[in-house]
Amino acid sequence: MLGSAIWPVTLECGDLILRPIRYRDRREWSEVRSRNTRWIGPWEATNPLPGTDLPTYAGMVRSLNQQARQDTALPFVITERLGGAGRVPAIVGQLTVSTIVWGSARMATLGYWVDESRAGRGIAPTAVAMATDHCFRVLGLHRMEINIRPENQPSLRVVRKLGFREEGLRRRYLHIAGDWADHLSFALTAEEVPEGLLARWLSTR
Repeated sequence: MLGSAIWPVTLECGDLILRPIRYRDRREWSEVRSRNTRWIGPWEATNPLPGTDLPTYAGMVRSLNQQARQDTALPFVITERLGGAGRVPAIVGQLTVSTIVWGSARMATLGYWVDESRAGRGIAPTAVAMATDHCFRVLGLHRMEINIRPENQPSLRVVRKLGFREEGLRRRYLHIAGDWADHLSFALTAEEVPEGLLARWLSTR
């Protein structure tokens, strides 16, 4: 196991910062999520077992921290210095690299959401590019995968802007908003972005 060699870590690009999610983020994180219920709700993971709720905020952070200690996840919050340098970064979303597989596979899955009030400003693609570059260039992963519901146009725009390849439809892939939902699978390998995904993305803006 790699242990502390992979976590915790903080990634920065201008006013955008990816940092570890913390227990003390509960109030701010919950306020952002509550404000974005309509925006995020249709894509929200649910538990398929009847009568079983998703974990509380503390339970979520505890589980994510455990996965990070086991070298299978990188649980970030997306923060932004609203108003420029010197301002305390505010939470504007969440990004988790999960299901990290080492050995001969060296791959992971990435998921994210961004505050609707900050959508369309390049935050999501920049955050995804930052995390993907870290996984490829620092951790030595080979493949990053993102799975998105076909109806989720904002997320589809993110992966298409970044050049992730569409690899097909996964039938009833995840339990979302109370039912099993199809997802489109997108992927990128390290060889496809030798210059770095972030550099390629920023060069197109």
